[in-house]
Amino acid sequence: MSDRPDPDDEVDLVVSLTTLAGIIDAARGVGELEEEATNEDVQDPEVPDEIDPDAMADTLKGLINELNEDEQAALIALTWIGRGDYDTSEWEETLRLAKERNEDGSAAEYLTNMELFGDYLSEGVAAFGYSIEEVAR
Repeated sequence: MSDRPDPDDEVDLVVSLTTLAGIIDAARGVGELEEEATNEDVQDPEVPDEIDPDAMADTLKGLINELNEDEQAALIALTWIGRGDYDTSEWEETLRLAKERNEDGSAAEYLTNMELFGDYLSEGVAAFGYSIEEVAR
């Protein structure tokens, strides 16, 4: 049995693909900045960093905090699916568990502290047959 949903069975991801694309782009950007900071000794000391990684991380958290509780839970659920903790056939249960996980409203902190958050979220969306790369920005 495949974990891919039947193409005729549209699943409500709760969050728009445009919003998901923006969050994924921001998360990947933060991840890249963190990687650059880790490799700072390789950087030319004469070239200052143009982007503040902390400010970018705060922007990402702001994007997540602007979402309502259901949308935040969907981000968590999609990330779990992308990470391989659950599959698409378990969407309703995963969403319910994600709502429980987010009862304290800590979705932004939880997700942004997850290494590879943007990639996991993208994979979760892709598991439902959507391509974030095709979303207009």
